[in-house]
Amino acid sequence: MAFQWKLRIEGMTCEHCEVSVRRALEGVGVRNVRADFRQGEAVFEAEETADPERWREAIRKAGYRPGELSLLGRAGSVESVSQERPVHGRTQRGAYDLVIVGSGSAAFAAAIRARDLGARVLMVEAGTLGGTCVNVGCVPSKFLLRAAEVYHLVRHHGYAGIPTQAGPVDWRALVAQKDELVRALRKEKYEDLIELYDWDLVQGRARFIDGETLAVDGRTVRAPAYVLATGASPAVPPIEGLAEAGYLTSTTAMDLEALPTSLAVIGANAIGLEMGQLFARLGVRVTLIEILPRIAPFEEPEVSEALAAALREEGIEILTAAQVRRVERTPVGKRLWVQVGGELRSLEVADVLVATGRRPNTDGLSLDRAGVETDRRGAIVVNEFLQTTNPRVWAAGDCTGSPQFVYVAAYEGTVAAENALGGNHRRVDLSVVPRITFTTPTVAAVGLTETQAREQGYEVRTTVMPVAVLARAWVNQDTRGLFKLVADAATDRLLGVHIVADNAGEVIYAAQLALQVGLRVSDLASTLAPYLTMVEGLRLASQSFGRDVARMSCCAG
Repeated sequence: MAFQWKLRIEGMTCEHCEVSVRRALEGVGVRNVRADFRQGEAVFEAEETADPERWREAIRKAGYRPGELSLLGRAGSVESVSQERPVHGRTQRGAYDLVIVGSGSAAFAAAIRARDLGARVLMVEAGTLGGTCVNVGCVPSKFLLRAAEVYHLVRHHGYAGIPTQAGPVDWRALVAQKDELVRALRKEKYEDLIELYDWDLVQGRARFIDGETLAVDGRTVRAPAYVLATGASPAVPPIEGLAEAGYLTSTTAMDLEALPTSLAVIGANAIGLEMGQLFARLGVRVTLIEILPRIAPFEEPEVSEALAAALREEGIEILTAAQVRRVERTPVGKRLWVQVGGELRSLEVADVLVATGRRPNTDGLSLDRAGVETDRRGAIVVNEFLQTTNPRVWAAGDCTGSPQFVYVAAYEGTVAAENALGGNHRRVDLSVVPRITFTTPTVAAVGLTETQAREQGYEVRTTVMPVAVLARAWVNQDTRGLFKLVADAATDRLLGVHIVADNAGEVIYAAQLALQVGLRVSDLASTLAPYLTMVEGLRLASQSFGRDVARMSCCAG
């Protein structure tokens, strides 16, 4: 009986390559070969008992590199993908217990947990394996941020007697190193895990045919349960002329061929702030444009003010309560017309970076056919168990309305897999979620803001302690920033911690634990905090509710 196979092939670059591959495979007895250099694959028919190594050797002799081999089903029929399993040294046939759409953090967490539970798992991915974080998000952006910080410190470290010299930035070399890091982590933390945990991967675009069936590039998938973990992509606002003029996103900005001389960043929340400081520190003239009254608009006002002061010290221009009305292409770049109060200003820059949030990747899934409801942003609506309005479908991560953090996505992927396979027994708990903006100084927060606490009916007391109180800040030659604590006046329980300081991202985990176990301010004040660390600021800030910590000696209790 003839079966249809798919062989991944590296090295094809043109239609002539397709002809060469077709002839090579036909020469060893396979039929109906369809090679595609753009997809990097060949689909063909052969007997199930045929020797795949002959096919691989024919491809090698033709000058190409054979990759993963998949059995697609009987020739001339459209079989369920529940009967199609990629071949990893042996042919595996059988139904799947769980199908996961996506291959980012939520998807991999779901797959690993499902395999731990003994489930047979199929993962479907339309693009690059690994999703946002490792490919175009956390990993590459924080690598470049760290590089920019080092370059900045070489020129502005503040230590007497330490001569430094900083030459021009080789941006292309830096991007190449970033890409190398991404490839290495993608292989180690994603690609290698598929074989280690032994689940199956199909490269293709998925969409629902009905409430029980997926189509993957023309083939069908059926399983008792599905987890949707398709992530999110940069959202672009409907600004007149923006599409015609051209723009960068956080993804494309990290792959520029050269640094622009100047950059307007539309949006001054986490992504816009990080990207803005990154480019500014590498010598780009940066203007941040925020439609709300302050940058970092969802942080405490004191945090926003302290960060804005730090960024302005570094030469970044900040426009708040500002709306971009129109963008035009010029012979040398872009012109933005920005409404600031009652004034319409003209701003000319080499390029524009849009950082106005991320939109869930749910278009094209035909969720309506499956009875899966979405909200007005396109986010998948889920209940406390991450189950959608279709009882066979769960969703996790950025494609839902949850906070768009990689650690939230991974946590939700695990929960979704458990509930999909074992019944809804585990509720999602996002009551204490830390967040970090990786600027310098860093912004980190967990728990309630002062306004949120009052809106929830608490009798609130707060304290704001300057970072300059800390000896660690003096040693670091960087006293910018503050600690703000929010507490319940009636019970002394800690409700929120908000920090802008060097190393705040490391400190916030201790604050999260304090909130999670329900510590009181007095509990935190009586802890032993290591001296000459930034985390000592938590203890001092808690003590500042009752005394002037600026008048205490070092390490005083």
